[in-house]
Amino acid sequence: MIDFILKVVAISSSGALAPGPLSAVTAAIGTKEGWKGGFKVSIGHFIVEAPLIFFIAFLLSIAAIENVMKPLAMVGGAFLLIFGYLTIRGASENLEARKSNFSPMFTGILLTAFNPFFLVWWFSIGGTLIAESIILFGKLGALFLLFSHVWIDFVWLSAIAYFTSLSRLIRFQKTILVILGIFVILFGLDYLYYAFFDSHLI
Repeated sequence: MIDFILKVVAISSSGALAPGPLSAVTAAIGTKEGWKGGFKVSIGHFIVEAPLIFFIAFLLSIAAIENVMKPLAMVGGAFLLIFGYLTIRGASENLEARKSNFSPMFTGILLTAFNPFFLVWWFSIGGTLIAESIILFGKLGALFLLFSHVWIDFVWLSAIAYFTSLSRLIRFQKTILVILGIFVILFGLDYLYYAFFDSHLI
């Protein structure tokens, strides 16, 4: 169980910490509202993300998990390799201050619901994690995955907003992202190995 939680944290963190529209706008919101602004953005993000996780879990429950696990691992593994590379490449990017005319929570909803990379992530990499969680924890698998993942968004977005409210840069962001990118690539290789050889490297 601990191994799976660590895997979820490592893979989820690579997505949450990567520079993107949600992080950038959260940084801008933080200059006015502090960490509370980031927390509100996280709530909006959660409003979209939670139903999506349960929807994917429902789709997986219709099919036999064992039959879709290897195809999911293959697709998820390929996306993890790509995502890991993009995470490392984007590590040097700075958070750009982008403005939002909406409330922080509504901003979180909009930038999550209309982010194609977010949807692709959950239907590929996330889908593999959900399937694995269902195999490990049964009907509570999706709920277990949700709680293993969601706190990272709240902590990170609140932290971004807090540090930008103090006009500070988030230190060590590049190093953290590079390390996470490497871990994501390793998990991608592990998924691909499982898809072809029915066993794990990690």
